[in-house]
Amino acid sequence: MQRRGVVHHRPDAVRRRRRQALTRSHLPGAPPGAPGPPVAQSKSTGSLQIGAAPVRRHTRAATAATLALACSLALAACGGGDDSDDELGPDAQAVAAGARLASTWPLTGLPVTGKQEAAQTHPVMVLKMDNTYASSPQMGLGEADMVVEELVEGGMTRLAVFYYSQVPGDVGPVRSMRASDIGIVSPVDADVVTSGAAQVTLNRIGNAGITYFTEGDKGFYRDSSRSAPYNLFTDMAQTASLAKTDEAARPADYLPWGDDAALATAKPASTISASFSGGHTTNWTFADGRYTNENTYAAQGDEFPADSVLVLRVKVGDAGYTDPAGNPVPETKFTGKGQALLFHDGKVLRGQWTKNSLEGALQLTGEGGETMTVPAGHTWIELVPATGGSVRFQK
Repeated sequence: MQRRGVVHHRPDAVRRRRRQALTRSHLPGAPPGAPGPPVAQSKSTGSLQIGAAPVRRHTRAATAATLALACSLALAACGGGDDSDDELGPDAQAVAAGARLASTWPLTGLPVTGKQEAAQTHPVMVLKMDNTYASSPQMGLGEADMVVEELVEGGMTRLAVFYYSQVPGDVGPVRSMRASDIGIVSPVDADVVTSGAAQVTLNRIGNAGITYFTEGDKGFYRDSSRSAPYNLFTDMAQTASLAKTDEAARPADYLPWGDDAALATAKPASTISASFSGGHTTNWTFADGRYTNENTYAAQGDEFPADSVLVLRVKVGDAGYTDPAGNPVPETKFTGKGQALLFHDGKVLRGQWTKNSLEGALQLTGEGGETMTVPAGHTWIELVPATGGSVRFQK
């Protein structure tokens, strides 16, 4: 009996390529998204059966082992000669790239504190959330690590809400996927929580090897006080338990994390207007160290705590089908390059983003070609169309 709504069409060769790409992005000296060594092609495919061992287990277990090896090699390299780790002491060991990586969360860059571990036995979970008035109040934004806002049909937007450092309970409303989501979730090998998708999108999601969960899977329910299709919710903790693995592993960093040193000479920008179309603009105001979304539909007290807003100008094409109302469905092309605007601490830095493939790491460079990093914290990413969209900001 196949578990309804879950796609596991990820050939072994595809898994190996993804694992190598993610692992190499952790290694000292490897550029973000650097490819792994060549692998043999495999034609085998399979779907997850109830009671069967999760196919994802092999991916994450191998990643964990590889990361452990990478950290060991990095520590040994720092020692030099015959010095042991004990002789080097904890301060010297902490400079190893692997050690630094393991002590921060991949979706925020913030340090891991207390007894928590950056390596978890669940993958990054991405919720597709409605972002219209009908979704009010949205549930679960306040516990998210990161949010990506993308254009959908009718000039409206939808949210890809990322969870990893903490997995909440009730979240929603849950809505459908788009082909745009392949480039959004693949860099961290995330699983998607969704109400489904058009068949043409499901085919592409399956070919990309993305696992998803939908109504009928553990945790999903309908809220009788709301109207369909805005009444689908899930208990994310229950749904995430379906993706649990035996071995803990840490995903790759989603953004190039750093400090705010480059912002010292940046221009002031305390208000932002990110227009996706003539029908939707997301407005932000900076105050008291945080950015407030003036258009949010989040429940009071459950707003996303944005430390930074990263605006990326993207190309948008036609997904090749229409929605039930006859609106053409757009597809964000989250590969290539485009203008980047980083808003942090009431200031703005201009630069450029690049992404070599749908599953490749996002890289940022400043106007002078220097590497641009995002200060650690909670980031809201706006994928604003380069044509038909606009970005305005004021002091």
